[in-house]
Order: sequence, then structure tokens, then C-alpha cells
Amino acid sequence: MKYTHHVNSGVLVLQFEGDLIGEEHGPEIVGLINDQINEKVALCAIDISKVRYINSNGIGVLITVLTKFRNKGGEVVLVNPSEHVKKLLIITKLDKIFTIMPSEAEAIKALTK
Repeated sequence: MKYTHHVNSGVLVLQFEGDLIGEEHGPEIVGLINDQINEKVALCAIDISKVRYINSNGIGVLITVLTKFRNKGGEVVLVNPSEHVKKLLIITKLDKIFTIMPSEAEAIKALTK
């Protein structure tokens, strides 16, 4: 998996690509989240449009990110999951926990309203 990040209008935007299996980049991503929270960033949009596959470790990464932001009064939304990933979110009932937005722009608008 590859990932990039940037801050747009006070929202951390993480963009994941490939297979989100958590083991390789999980600790690195958690460190990035902690750094952003320390910089007073409390909102996050995770673009998973280019994620092909998520396993339980990958789900754990998403839940960890959500928990860290919510514990600081923030929020996380998922952006544009593929049909395969969307089905997984429904099966695991994570679609009830995460807000899902169709684009980065709409995610930022929803988070900053």
C-alpha cells in the first residue's frame, strides 16, 4: 500500500492506494495522526477510492484513526470507497460508524460546516 497526506482547509486528507492491510504502514500512520492532532488538526478525510482490498488489520487502522480523532473532539469521514470496499463496510457495519462521502471536496465541506 502507498499513502499520501496533505492538509486542506484544516482537514487532514489521507489518500490510500493498494491493499490496506495495516501491518506495514499502520504504526507510521498512527504516528502521523498523533503529530497532526498535536498540531490541533481535529478533522480527517480518508480517501479510499484506490484501495482494492482491506483486511482486519486495515479495518483496525481505520478504527484507530477514528478513535484518536473522536477522543480529541474531532471527526473522520471516508471518501469514495470502491464497490468492493463499500460492501465490506456494510458487512462489518462500519458504514454505521463512518460517514461516507463521494469526494474530497464534499468531505471537507461536511467536516467544516
